[in-house]
Amino acid sequence: MPSRGRHQSTSKECRDLIRRIEAMDGVVAVIIGRSYGGKSLGQGSRTGAIRVQRKVPGGLKAVTQSAKGIQEIFIRTEADREEDITAAILKLG
Repeated sequence: MPSRGRHQSTSKECRDLIRRIEAMDGVVAVIIGRSYGGKSLGQGSRTGAIRVQRKVPGGLKAVTQSAKGIQEIFIRTEADREEDITAAILKLG
């Protein structure tokens, strides 16, 4: 039985992306936030696409395109690793 609440509100492609981000060196955790139905990251965005929005204390704010809209995520990082992780995330997409 899957653990309750863990990646339940997002699509398969987004769950795969989150797992790959969690496995990156310097990433402490990925926390799933709110979902917004009917929205899009923009032209040509596909399910599983990610956009890092900004650096915040403790990590990075990002959104990913799910099958039904966009999903907010917070990527908790080790200190001073945000730029490296952002570059690695851009290579995923």
